[in-house]
Amino acid sequence: MNLNFSLAEQNKNAAVQAVGTEIEYCVPANLSLLGYRSAGFLVIGQDKWAYIENGQAKEAGIIADSWEYKVIPLIGNVVLETEDKQGKRVLVRSSMEHAARFGYIAQVLNDKSAARKVRIFNNEEEATCANCGVRLVTGTRVCPRCMSKAAAFKKLFGVSKLHWKPLAVGLIVMIAASAISLAGPYFQELLINGALRPTDGQSPNMKLFYIALTAMIGGLVIGELLSIVRARVMANVSSNIAADLRRMVYEKIQSLPLGFMTSQRAGDLMNRITADTDRIRQLIQELCTTAIYQLMLLIASSTLLFSADWRLACVVLLPAPIVAYMNIYIWKHVLWKLYHKQWRVYDRASSFLHDVLSGIRVVKAFGKESREIKRFRTYNSEFAVATIKNETLLNVLAPITNYLIQLGQYFVLLLGCNLILNNQMNVGELIKFSMYASMVFGPIAWMMFMPRWVANALISIDRVFSVIDEQPEVLEAKRAVKHTIRGAISFRGVYFGYKSYEPVLKNVSFDIREGEMIGLVGHSGSGKSTLINLLSRFYDVNEGQITIDGVDIRDIQQNDMRSQIGVVLQETFLFTGTILDNIRYSKPGATEEEVIRAAKIANAHSFIINLPDGYDTLLEENGNNISGGERQRLAIARAILNDPPLLILDEATSALDIETESVIQEALQRIMKGRTTIAIAHRLSTLRNADRLAVLEKGTIAEIGSHAELVEKRGNYYKLITAQRQMSKKEQKDELVG
Repeated sequence: MNLNFSLAEQNKNAAVQAVGTEIEYCVPANLSLLGYRSAGFLVIGQDKWAYIENGQAKEAGIIADSWEYKVIPLIGNVVLETEDKQGKRVLVRSSMEHAARFGYIAQVLNDKSAARKVRIFNNEEEATCANCGVRLVTGTRVCPRCMSKAAAFKKLFGVSKLHWKPLAVGLIVMIAASAISLAGPYFQELLINGALRPTDGQSPNMKLFYIALTAMIGGLVIGELLSIVRARVMANVSSNIAADLRRMVYEKIQSLPLGFMTSQRAGDLMNRITADTDRIRQLIQELCTTAIYQLMLLIASSTLLFSADWRLACVVLLPAPIVAYMNIYIWKHVLWKLYHKQWRVYDRASSFLHDVLSGIRVVKAFGKESREIKRFRTYNSEFAVATIKNETLLNVLAPITNYLIQLGQYFVLLLGCNLILNNQMNVGELIKFSMYASMVFGPIAWMMFMPRWVANALISIDRVFSVIDEQPEVLEAKRAVKHTIRGAISFRGVYFGYKSYEPVLKNVSFDIREGEMIGLVGHSGSGKSTLINLLSRFYDVNEGQITIDGVDIRDIQQNDMRSQIGVVLQETFLFTGTILDNIRYSKPGATEEEVIRAAKIANAHSFIINLPDGYDTLLEENGNNISGGERQRLAIARAILNDPPLLILDEATSALDIETESVIQEALQRIMKGRTTIAIAHRLSTLRNADRLAVLEKGTIAEIGSHAELVEKRGNYYKLITAQRQMSKKEQKDELVG
């Protein structure tokens, strides 16, 4: 994200005078304090800030004289607020376009004010195009205005060239088919001038007639057969290329970090794998079966026309520049925008549909079926309106194009008849010329349909390749090694924020001994789950280091490391399939005995064998045909099947009742022996047996020690456990009253 915009010369001079020669940050503050549009900038130097507008420093100050700089979101705009000896005040105001920038700037000012090291990692993507300022396509780096059509086709060609052999076969078939089509008018001329109406005064030659007729029929049959072959070859090629793209997108999605996945809508990603790749398939098939063939006919027939009579050829081609210009202009200035809008509406509707179908239980639980039907009708109507606009434009364009083309044909007949009457041309030549002219008019008429599928496909190409070309945030080190985990973990000076101007963890440092069970406790949002995410390397730290057995986790192969970590998440997810397959997910080659052993440890075996099909019971989507507690026990069995040396329990017993939880806790105590375990639990009582507890407070380690030590200390942990006890007593009292 750009945090140092270029300044005009007069603004730069004013900024240098106000903050010094070194301008570290410069961002637009494009609204006045009263809310009017302005051309101002907030400039930050080493120890001063200034608001520059029209070559003047309207306001300036020393950064250290104020404290608690923060961004306040308002309706349609944000303000940068601070506090000094005189109280709170607003420094600058900006539109929402630059809201994220001011989030970074507020953090910079706070660090400078407190004389801390500035920790800005600038990991935010621009929401707008750096060239033209237009908002980017959601979830991509694609600018609809600046996107290069040539670059899009170049990327597609890079994938298509892997299938060059069938493409070459298709091209040869097209050349043969076009040659046969071009021979047709010649045989027509031969049929008329040599057989039906000889030009040399001789009697009609019936032998020549049959030869020409046979050649015409044979050419027609062979041409149709070649068309069938061409269509089948190109259908196979286009389908295989689309399959390659689907595979590439899917594999890339699997390799991208959790940060990318959480920033995208599931419906949008599904569209890229399915709908977008299908549009590309249609483009390739249409391009290779029709576009190239029509282009070959256009060039060849135009050449033959000029060799026959350049005057008539000019008349034939007279409408071509008009039709071409009209199509290009409408495509570039009108149709492209309409198709882009239609795509956006379709994408929103698909994502909405995915969300509603995924959360249908919630919809029904709250009785919101009518509301969701109304929302879908709105999306459906918007898509219909966008489609109607596109088709209306094309339906207006088609008659105009056809009229211009037919006009050219009438001129050919008019001039040709005059040439025949003046003995400058015979009937056979006119028919041959007319047929070649129709071969020119056919491709010209076909061109008016080209913008429709090209406009559709180009956006899809960019959307697909925006995923394929995505650079993962969590990169595999060039010399990453395999490492057998023993379980000693160390956090050293870890800073991290999903947005670095909003740090979630700040200077976290502590050690976990091999084979130790450590519990993470703290208020919601204190950073417990974030610590787990960093240890699993779903994200990389902004600053600092995490090591396992003394090895930086960034130097360990990701797949190797994660295969040795057993994770039970707060939100369990089960795949559609059998119970056996779901437990085996962490170790596909596990025997049935190993699966049953893991299920017994997780206290899942007893309920599984009571099911009609036992371990072969087919689970519905996310295991909706079993209870929440049963799903959680299957997730625990899946995590421990691989006998991981490092076990992570993120609210692992949150979905269980007290009785079942106690049984699971007993089982977990057994399996935690000899392995390092990190546990997060809502009920603090479940962590009593932990070797140590780490208490997080606003992203820092506030306390660390055993349960007894922390209770005796009467600090943050004591307050948490006291508050939970009071809440438990209140719930018991309410139950008795009820």
